Amino acid sequence: MEKNIAVFRGKEVRKTIHENGWWFSIIDVIEVLTGNDRPRKYWSDLKKKLISEGYSEVSEKIGQLKMIAPDGKMRLTDCANTETIFRIIQSIPSPKAEPFKRWLAKVGYERVQEIEDPELATKRTRAIYKAKGYSDDWIEKRMRGIAIREELTEEWKRRDVKQEQEYAILTAEIAKAAFGVTPGEHKQLKGLKRENLRDHMNDLELIFSMLGEAATTEITRVDDAQGFDESKTAARKGGEVAGTARKDLEKKTGKRVVSTENYLTEPESRKRLKP
Repeated sequence: MEKNIAVFRGKEVRKTIHENGWWFSIIDVIEVLTGNDRPRKYWSDLKKKLISEGYSEVSEKIGQLKMIAPDGKMRLTDCANTETIFRIIQSIPSPKAEPFKRWLAKVGYERVQEIEDPELATKRTRAIYKAKGYSDDWIEKRMRGIAIREELTEEWKRRDVKQEQEYAILTAEIAKAAFGVTPGEHKQLKGLKRENLRDHMNDLELIFSMLGEAATTEITRVDDAQGFDESKTAARKGGEVAGTARKDLEKKTGKRVVSTENYLTEPESRKRLKP
């Protein structure tokens, strides 16, 4: 999912691959350009205006695609390809419109490059984290976690676990067993809304996330789990491996691993994430 987030001047814009190209969340684009705290309402009014002005083809080129929502679940949202987003931008009065167009064109071109050389996607993800101020050590852990996560999801795909909702449930099973809280509860502790939970984890939280998912991958293979139900059992077992290690550490240190640290808002968290 991390690769499905683009950043324009520090603001996240959700994107996804559809019909072999990038499609962007329209409400995210509107929020970036206008700063409006009700981007859905803004988009609803703008869409009506475009249709009334004879631009019905804009609506026809909009698709509802699943993207990660503020509650962490995959939900349908209005999306458009680069060409259609350009047309929508022309109807939004904003001083950010021109630089955003240049940024959007660059992001679209990067997709072509990534198809030819997948390693570029990894390099760009590293660069985004670096630009946000994360330390090299933290970035290394985060990238390793992404690789472990991808290995696990590929294993699930091979075992007939394919729906995004099923992935979310299995991930929650691992997290609940590893940390004693669900991903949603973990985000609440950190005061997060739409932000990616793992982007706000400290070193230990990242390490135990990796352990839980790596253990789940291995147990899934050893148990030869097939389908959602058997994969759910394997996920719980994998999470328990990390949970046992976490509890042992907490017992020896007297400190909880699950932290309220939030990279977005807490200065102390930023200090710990930087060298």
